[in-house]
Amino acid sequence: MALTIEDMAIFCKKKGFIFPNSEIYGGIAGFFDYGPLGVELKNNIKQSWWKTFVQDRDDVVGIDGTTITHPKVWKASGHVDCFGDIMLECTKCKERFRGDHLIQDVLKIQADGLSKEDIDKLVIENKIHCTKCKSPLGPAHEFNLMFTTQVGPVVTEESKTYLRPETAQLIFADFKAVMDTSRQKLPFGIAQSGRAYRNEISPRDFLFRSREFEQMEIEFFIHPKETKCALLSKEDLDFEFQILTQDNQEKNQSHSKIKAKDMIKNKVAGEWHVYWLRQVYQWFIDMGIKKENLRLREHLKDELAHYSSACFDIEYQFPSGWKEIHGNANRGQFDLQQHEKVSKKSMAIFDEATQEKVIPRVIEPSQGTDRAFLAVMFDAYEDDKERGNIVLKLSPRLSPIKVAVLPLVNKLEDEAKRIYNLLKKEFTCIYDRSGSVGRRYARADEIGIPYCITVDFEGKDDKTVTIRYRDNTKQVRVKIDDLIDTINNMIKGKYL
Repeated sequence: MALTIEDMAIFCKKKGFIFPNSEIYGGIAGFFDYGPLGVELKNNIKQSWWKTFVQDRDDVVGIDGTTITHPKVWKASGHVDCFGDIMLECTKCKERFRGDHLIQDVLKIQADGLSKEDIDKLVIENKIHCTKCKSPLGPAHEFNLMFTTQVGPVVTEESKTYLRPETAQLIFADFKAVMDTSRQKLPFGIAQSGRAYRNEISPRDFLFRSREFEQMEIEFFIHPKETKCALLSKEDLDFEFQILTQDNQEKNQSHSKIKAKDMIKNKVAGEWHVYWLRQVYQWFIDMGIKKENLRLREHLKDELAHYSSACFDIEYQFPSGWKEIHGNANRGQFDLQQHEKVSKKSMAIFDEATQEKVIPRVIEPSQGTDRAFLAVMFDAYEDDKERGNIVLKLSPRLSPIKVAVLPLVNKLEDEAKRIYNLLKKEFTCIYDRSGSVGRRYARADEIGIPYCITVDFEGKDDKTVTIRYRDNTKQVRVKIDDLIDTINNMIKGKYL
């Protein structure tokens, strides 16, 4: 049987990756807590993203903005007026449904971008009823997804503000401050990683659609007249994407393969858009995601966000089908122009290359951290029938625990503890002496530990240990003095 999203949720809870929030009180839908293993894996994903897209680049800097900000930020951005989903409510039991999801589940059709009029028509024509009590549904209506809160001791309309529904707007609000202090020149980017909050009508599919989550976003600022991307390499241009274009979707065709240079030539996407899609696509592959499980999907015109003129999703092939794990939007000048209009503060900057004042346009690679976590877990999960246990084949760079130290027998515990104390200063490690070595190997496999170090009597005499690699069970004997360098090389993929 294929692994389901429910199976993954059970596995994550059992192994200490993810727990339902407030479970002792019955839980609360759409909120999850990361356990001891989950927080390590999630942090490794965030650190990989930050190092790849901020620290290893000269043209991207970071910020860490607040989750509560001035409410005019969200008025200017359009979220107060335009950030919502279509809701349907049962006339009897009052169960609430997100309209496009209900249509998609019942009719098995693509429902992204449907208006409330479209949804009402489909509900009536297909006699769609409440899935809980089978009663009729009321008319569709808009529901704003932002959580509201109050600032200060007195509750008034003036004290009302919002928990941020995305991390992007803090970047736009801080744009001039960053530009004035970072000495960056166009083109350049500002990155932020942090929590966001959306009051989803019907959170579902475990981490995939929750009410509190994390994002990793870049707003990359470009001269508004610049269409050529000097950063595009020949390797980028020759890179082949799986892609589902608008034409394919409208003709109900499957995705095809297309090289980046042909996407540009055929005006599927511009050079800067293709560049950033390639960078993020490659990052997923570098994290261990199989290329065949990734594809691009071009947004249909009627599903584009109010700020976007073009958008591509990177989708992952989950057991339930292709689902978005990354969004890459062309936001144009919308956000900076809106903040200039509402704040009455100029968002124009002086571009030294062209000797003119401009408001940059923006390409936005926007990454859901929790969705990346979920994709990594599904891609790594393998039910190994020969071994008789789950093997979680996480990239060693992402694995929450890198090394398990195992004494062959209890008499070797002192020597094993010395090795453990040596290694834990360099790597996340565990020490495991309980049960047979085979059982301990299986426990390590199930939580994704790539390297098990066994301390045996032979090694006590010649100062060596055995390293076992999780994915193929291959073992090598290594001198203790070389152990740290050897493990570092293995994590980089140079051995085993």
